[in-house]
Amino acid sequence: MNLKKLKQAEEIFLQSYPGGFNHPDMMAMGKKHKMDKMILFTQESFSEERFKDPDGIIDNMAKIISRSSMVSMFEKPKFKGFVNSLHLDDKELLAKGLKKQLYGEEEEGFKTILEILSSRKLAKWPLITACPVYFRPQVEVFIKPTTVKGVIEFFELKPLQYKPLPSWAFYQAYRAIIQEMKSNLDVSLYPDNAAFSGFLMMSLENKF
Repeated sequence: MNLKKLKQAEEIFLQSYPGGFNHPDMMAMGKKHKMDKMILFTQESFSEERFKDPDGIIDNMAKIISRSSMVSMFEKPKFKGFVNSLHLDDKELLAKGLKKQLYGEEEEGFKTILEILSSRKLAKWPLITACPVYFRPQVEVFIKPTTVKGVIEFFELKPLQYKPLPSWAFYQAYRAIIQEMKSNLDVSLYPDNAAFSGFLMMSLENKF
């Protein structure tokens, strides 16, 4: 990781937005993304007792994907069609995968979801990472391919190598490096990991 570049990005961002994401412009941007509402809805929708109803879990997954400002407009209808086409057994398996991903068996859950999405040619990073990042906004990370590729290159996050096909190994490594990057910066830059990704993306747009 190029710490010098990271600290320079921090300096430039805080000069433009004193107080980081507490700056009025950043707070207004956050309202457009409806992060607080999305986080609350996701955490309520995926409380552990809700997993007794797989249909409800899958319906809420579809709602979160469709409402997310981070998921592209091209992927939303594809995911909705995918959910509507699932048989009961597949819904139960997908719900079990999500529960494992959110409640302790992360790798197994991730791989279960990946396998189901792969069977429908929908193994896309945003579709796999959207729900977890709303559920645990300080821990999980949203993988937006163009942003992540730019972050890896610009901040020299060796030996990370982005690949279009999602994998647990990459997700785990990228999540860890995001936490390391945050530990070197002012707390105002990461009210949640989605906001921190926004800071990184803005840093790429203002390369120095």
